Amino acid sequence: MSEQRICSAKGCGAAASYAVVWNNPKIHSPEREKIWMACEEHRQSLADFLDARGFLRRVENL
Repeated sequence: MSEQRICSAKGCGAAASYAVVWNNPKIHSPEREKIWMACEEHRQSLADFLDARGFLRRVENL
């Protein structure tokens, strides 16, 4: 059974196509990576939100 990936944007139920990988250096060790799932519509806004805070590491295709 395959795992369904849903966009992490608030109120969005679309299938995710991207992994937005991030880390908050104030609370996470350098090797720890957190992941938000993103659909095409929300990929940029989620990445921009994290990037503005210095948390964004990278965005990967799923």
